[in-house]
Amino acid sequence: MSYNIEWFIVYSNNGKNFGGKGMKIIGITGPSGSGKSILASALRECGISVIDADELYHSLLVPPSRCLDLIRDAFGAGIFNSDGTLDRPALARIVFSDEEKLELLNSTVLSVVIDEAKKIIENLSVQGEQVAAIDAPTLIESGFNTECDLVVSVISDPDTRADRISERDHIGHDDALRRIRAQKDDEFYKRHSDVVIFNDGDIGALTAAAEKILISVKKEHHV
Repeated sequence: MSYNIEWFIVYSNNGKNFGGKGMKIIGITGPSGSGKSILASALRECGISVIDADELYHSLLVPPSRCLDLIRDAFGAGIFNSDGTLDRPALARIVFSDEEKLELLNSTVLSVVIDEAKKIIENLSVQGEQVAAIDAPTLIESGFNTECDLVVSVISDPDTRADRISERDHIGHDDALRRIRAQKDDEFYKRHSDVVIFNDGDIGALTAAAEKILISVKKEHHV
């Protein structure tokens, strides 16, 4: 298996100092099925606190919640179950078949998720953490990439991504491909990232990439 890390900018310090006390933020992103969560896990193994934006989002879907109210206002009551919980498969069918609906969902909920992520980052800073990471599929779309000292995107070929999505979400291959077509292409991530990693399924390579990224961050910022 090949191992390819594209250092489009060898290291980019955008001058941000979010979180106080000089704590540095690594932003991890990429399209669905690319394997960015594996990179995030590898950073955790290196001792880095990682905020999972997807998990954070799902935690905000427990009723009653502001996030659910915003989704109801944007998409209507038809995507909610009788107990007030969100019918997530119904919402997924809507947003992954229509790029405009996906953009609507993102614009509706991202600010709420980011606000919660910022609170966690502030707490980590107070605890004396020097480096933290956030794993967020919409890191760039939310604008939170500008708060990160390093933005790392993980990409992969569409068929491999579709296989991963099918297995993870228990949907058909064609449905997975429709999700992929509704998302940003690889060029989008390349334009907005400091580092781009092509994931061909070699977990060892992703682990090595995580270690290299962490060493670079600590060396550049003297932490």
